[in-house]
Amino acid sequence: MRGGAVAEPAKKVAQQTEERLENLADTVREKFDKVTEGTFRDRIKEGRFADQTDHGVDQARAETERKQD
Repeated sequence: MRGGAVAEPAKKVAQQTEERLENLADTVREKFDKVTEGTFRDRIKEGRFADQTDHGVDQARAETERKQD
């Protein structure tokens, strides 16, 4: 029974930590939207970047592949 007594406080701490992280994520989203006035996030949601190629990612992949050889 002693093991259960240890698990409960740990479970409570984990739950509190999860709630704090969720609150932090909400706060960060709100501040990001405020700073960018929602435009960047709206563009992503609307798919405005879907047709654009991300050459930086392609270039990074190519460099990684060269380093592995």
